[in-house]
Amino acid sequence: MSLRARFLEEMKASMKAGDSARTSAIRMVIAKLKDTDIAARPSGVAEVPEEQIVSMLRGMVKSRRESVEMYRQGNRPELAEKEESEIAVIESFLPQQMDDAATQAAVDAAVAATGATTIKDMGKVMAELRAKHAATLDMAKAGPLVKAKLGA
Repeated sequence: MSLRARFLEEMKASMKAGDSARTSAIRMVIAKLKDTDIAARPSGVAEVPEEQIVSMLRGMVKSRRESVEMYRQGNRPELAEKEESEIAVIESFLPQQMDDAATQAAVDAAVAATGATTIKDMGKVMAELRAKHAATLDMAKAGPLVKAKLGA
C-alpha cells in the first residue's frame, strides 16, 4: 500500500476510533503532502514520488524535535508533549531505520563498493549509501561513520 493510501486509511481509522490528536496529526501530514505536490507542479510532476514523501516526513519529524527542545527550554512541557505525540504519529509512517550494526555494515559495503581510501572519496561513499539505502538509513548518523572509516 502506498503512503498516500496509508495516510487516508489511518485517518479514517483514527476518526472512527475518536482519536482526535492522531486525526489532527495525520491531517497535518496530508496538508503538508498537498503543499509538496503543489510546489512540484512547475516541474511537471502531478504527485511527488514515495522517496520525496519519506523525505518530507523526515523533515517534519526534524522540525518537531527542534520545537520540543525549544519548548522544554521555555518551560512549556504541555506543548513539548503535543509535539512528541505528533512525532510518534509521523514516525509510524516512516520505514524502519537501520540499527547501528546494520548502518556500520552498510557503510563498510559502500566503502568497499566505491573503492574509497581517503576523505576526498567521502562524497562517492555517501552517494552510494543514498542510492542503496535512502529510505532506511539515517544519513546524519552515516556521515561520521564514513568519516571515521576513511580516516579523517
